[in-house]
Amino acid sequence: MKYVYMLILTFSVLQVKAQDNYEIQVYGSETVEKQKTMFELHSNYTINGSKTENNGVLPTNHVEHETVEITHGWTSWFETGFYFFNSIGSFGRTAYVGSHIRPRVAVPQSWNWPVGVSISTEFGFQKAAFSANTSTLEIRPIVDKKWNKLYLSVNPTLEKSFKGPDQNRGFTFSPNVKGSYDLTKAVALGLEYYGSTGPFFHYDPFKQQDHQLFVATDLNVDPEWEFNGGLGYGFTSNADRAIVKIIVGRRF
Repeated sequence: MKYVYMLILTFSVLQVKAQDNYEIQVYGSETVEKQKTMFELHSNYTINGSKTENNGVLPTNHVEHETVEITHGWTSWFETGFYFFNSIGSFGRTAYVGSHIRPRVAVPQSWNWPVGVSISTEFGFQKAAFSANTSTLEIRPIVDKKWNKLYLSVNPTLEKSFKGPDQNRGFTFSPNVKGSYDLTKAVALGLEYYGSTGPFFHYDPFKQQDHQLFVATDLNVDPEWEFNGGLGYGFTSNADRAIVKIIVGRRF
């Protein structure tokens, strides 16, 4: 029971934006193994989202986002990921959206740090009809730890727009947090929290911030496969109110 209290406390004290609902994932610190490649499909469906255009961005209600992620491990501590974002929906919302590249380095396990640590930098573009900020950079530190059956990961993410309405706002704070508990050797259940509070020291009013909480499960039935699924709810008017997500990955 003490682990449950720790999990609740973590999410109540940390303010944490799902990655524009294309890649809704809290990262662990481990990189893909050397000379292996991970293929992932991120499938996210917005059950209850925006219903009108906003600054030229198409509404998100009843739209499906399909993101293909390919990550290759070059060494035991360095990987590079590539993303291809796609949208499926009515009223002109079916299209290729954009692409990102994401190099990431990790602290080698041989250093014997008490926590896992890595940092990724993600840069790319997306079409203006799907994101008002069309050229962006993300810097994502990752710290995680496993205590017996309890797992915790914190991603205090910084985001920067180079083209769009936020290009002069500096870095915005968009941390993600995940806590899970192993119900069995193959099944873990937990919470994932995503948010965006606005620029440092000039935070947006709460109603303009983005806060989403997902109840999620991870299946660990085969070390070569990855599965994560969840149902999320947005707490502010700036966030989509209900989203279902599924991530399926395979290592080669």
